[in-house]
Order: sequence, then C-alpha cells, then structure tokens
Amino acid sequence: MSNSVVIIPTYNECENIEKMIHKVMSLQPEFHLLIVDDNSPDGTRDIIKRLIPEYPNRLFLEERAGKQGLGTAYVHGFQWAIERGYDFIFEMDADFSHNPDDLIRLREACEVQGNDVAIGSRYITGVNVVNWPMSRVLLSYYASAYVRWITGMNIRDTTAGFKCYRRDALIAVLKYPIRFVGYAFQIEMKFKAWKLGFKIIEVPIIFTERALGASKMSKKIIREAVFGVLQLKISSWFQKWER
Repeated sequence: MSNSVVIIPTYNECENIEKMIHKVMSLQPEFHLLIVDDNSPDGTRDIIKRLIPEYPNRLFLEERAGKQGLGTAYVHGFQWAIERGYDFIFEMDADFSHNPDDLIRLREACEVQGNDVAIGSRYITGVNVVNWPMSRVLLSYYASAYVRWITGMNIRDTTAGFKCYRRDALIAVLKYPIRFVGYAFQIEMKFKAWKLGFKIIEVPIIFTERALGASKMSKKIIREAVFGVLQLKISSWFQKWER
C-alpha cells in the first residue's frame, strides 16, 4: 500500500479528470488518489467510476450531495485519509494548474527533508505563473502580501492550494474547527499549522492557468479571504495553541 494519497475536489471537471487520473496513477513511487465530487452535473463522477476498476485499491471516489465548498471537500477528504492511515496527505486541483510531477518533490520535502507541511509555491522564487492576466497576478501576489502583513506568517504564497501534510500535523490542525469554505480555507490551514509550530517549507513550482473548464473564483470567495484573515488574526489572540 502507498503511504501517500492525493485529494482532489471536483465540480464540473469532466474535461480534465480522466487525464489527471491517468497522470497521477503513472507516478513512481506510486500515489493513491481520492476524488471528492460535489454532485457534478457534467458527468465527472461517471468518468471516475469508469476508471476505478482500472486502478483497484488506488483510485477512490467520495460523492457528496451538492456543491458545499472547497474547504469542506478537503476536510472530508482529510478525515477519510487519516482514518485509512496514510502518512502523507496531499491537496491539489483537477485542472492541471498544479503539475502532478511536483507531487514527488512535495513528498520528498516532507518524507526526506523532515518538514511537516510542504507548499507548492508560486512566489518563493519570484512570480511563477503562466497564462494569467496581469490583473489576476497582481491580485494574487498582493493578497499573499496582505495575509503576511496581517498574520505575521513568513510564507510567500499564503493562498496556495498545492500542499503535502504529514499525518500528525494534519491531525493537530484539524483539532481546531475549520471555519472557511472558499480560498480563505487555504490561508486558515497554513495559519493554524504555523501557530502550532510545525515546520513549513515552500517548494517552488510553476502554476499554469487551466486550459479547459471554468474557474471557481468569485467575488464572494475574495471577500471571504479578505475579511477571513482579520477574523483569523483576532481570534488567535484568544486561542491556546497546543498540538
């Protein structure tokens, strides 16, 4: 059995999911893959179900009743992975904005180098983003700067969604309720790992904007992130942080 599982939440990813599954399954040493689908109406689940017999005991599907948000999908997947004893638990997108080959480097950062959390970082060595308009680059870059300023975290890519967690670090973080469901969830998870004193490293990656399918970004998600950071900081003053 592999000691590593990749969690990918999906909603309407029929154009990407089959290629992504085959790619993750081709990596060595091998990874397992859990897809958490929020009742995609475009046939994403049917594609996954068709491929499960091709990858027995490696490809798994958790189906949810409807679209409930990125954060809750990941928490569902994290709990599933912890219950099954995986040592290294990953999160990534289905749309190839994250290069699956970088999973190997993230695992090495934790398994070999001894870090508790490895972040696939767009900004640790400059700005490594492909096919984004300048407005989106500036929004993302300065959002991370804003988060660093408010929280005090020394993390360049605070909104990154490509990560590897050691099992014990993830268990400790999830002892504290996860409040946010959009991209603020990504900030919240890093903030809590940082407050708990876990060893966090940023691994440089190249982020490529999706070629197929629609982005899930919205004004509501941006507002949650902006005001969520302030809530995180203020509530942390009244929280006792213990592993």
